[in-house]
Amino acid sequence: MKRTKHKDINGWLIIDKPQDMGSTDVVNITRYLLDANKNGHTGTLDPFATGVLPIAFGEATKLIPFITDGDKTYEFTLKFGAFTNTDDIEGEVTKSGGRIPSKEEILSVLPSFVGEIEQIPPMYSAIKINGERAYKLARSGQTVDMPPRTVQIKSLEFLEQIAPDSFRFRVGCSKGTYVRTLGRDIALKLNTFGHLTALRRTKCGFFCIDDTILLENLKNMVYESAWQDSLLPVKTPLRDIAALAISAEDAVKLRLGQGLSAQKYGVLNSTESLMAAYDQDCLTALVRIDGKKISPIRVFNLT
Repeated sequence: MKRTKHKDINGWLIIDKPQDMGSTDVVNITRYLLDANKNGHTGTLDPFATGVLPIAFGEATKLIPFITDGDKTYEFTLKFGAFTNTDDIEGEVTKSGGRIPSKEEILSVLPSFVGEIEQIPPMYSAIKINGERAYKLARSGQTVDMPPRTVQIKSLEFLEQIAPDSFRFRVGCSKGTYVRTLGRDIALKLNTFGHLTALRRTKCGFFCIDDTILLENLKNMVYESAWQDSLLPVKTPLRDIAALAISAEDAVKLRLGQGLSAQKYGVLNSTESLMAAYDQDCLTALVRIDGKKISPIRVFNLT
């Protein structure tokens, strides 16, 4: 059976992921809508959560690890008084009747969560335990012993009280942070129970909520020129990385995996260990400056 030829599309679509949809579903829908050959997301966003989900197309998929490793920002609503087995509204209530802390009490404990902290991820997570996803083990009734992990909380802000028992927060954190667990632990610190009723990612690596497009709006774009206006260039997340202008001849060498002379380009023993090499304005490669040599890490086939 002959395979239908799809389009070679390169760049980024930053989707404002709707609630109750998985990240893989967004990948599949956007690939279908753009009739693209290849795409992928930069790390799972829970179906319960909404917000920034960068989708890489074509050559942009080579940069996914750099986005996945970046810091994230979330806004979340924490409701006090009950625990659930998923630490959010999708789970079953396991404990209830907890007291509702005051704003002053909440503000007093937030500083203790800033910096390097240890978390025990929720049982209903995608972490693999002996080769199986933790949430699959939990749903089958098995007891899941979740290993603790160390994460970095860069900032934690109180935003507002939206109901007698519910408060909004903003957190800036490293990859691997479970915001549901953070909410649970804030409640425990206050000697009560709590779970998330809303979770929204507002920043993922270099991309923020202002870069996003609603999936529904993308579905309604009839003409290719319309969604192309929303497609960001492959080089977008490299804007904070130093640029290195190279010749067309050396661009060919990098694409073949060959190294270049650091002295030729004035970066001998440069303090910039990672740079983005460009032939004219065309991204050629991510390169490492290692003493006297410029070595390609990722090469791009763009025109």
